[in-house]
Amino acid sequence: MNEARRKKRGDDRTTGCAVEVTLGLLGGRWKAVVLFHLLKGKKRFGELRRQVPNCTQRMLTLQLRELEEDGLVTRTVFPQVPPRVEYELTDFGRSAEPMLLAMRDWGEEYKRQCGDGAFTGARPKVSSSSAVA
Repeated sequence: MNEARRKKRGDDRTTGCAVEVTLGLLGGRWKAVVLFHLLKGKKRFGELRRQVPNCTQRMLTLQLRELEEDGLVTRTVFPQVPPRVEYELTDFGRSAEPMLLAMRDWGEEYKRQCGDGAFTGARPKVSSSSAVA
């Protein structure tokens, strides 16, 4: 990837905010989801497609390319016909595991508080002990 694009995604020079850097690398609807599925080990493109069915093939390809360019995922192409490609987390990508698991837990709690688990836009009840000051 060209260095300018990489810096743009993870650039916090203006604000110095580490959360901004994190969102630059993992932001968007699908990157964290893809990384979460890769926590379980290597996956072929078709496996990821089945695990993230609402993501288009083109978008999944783009997200995987960016994750690879940013050093979070490695892509291995096997020289065979038909071509076989596997994706797996790098050590740097695996370092996001605690954050991804916390996101999963937070999402499960949100779904539990909202009832049927469907996102409705309704806000769950927040106790004062769980609110951030």
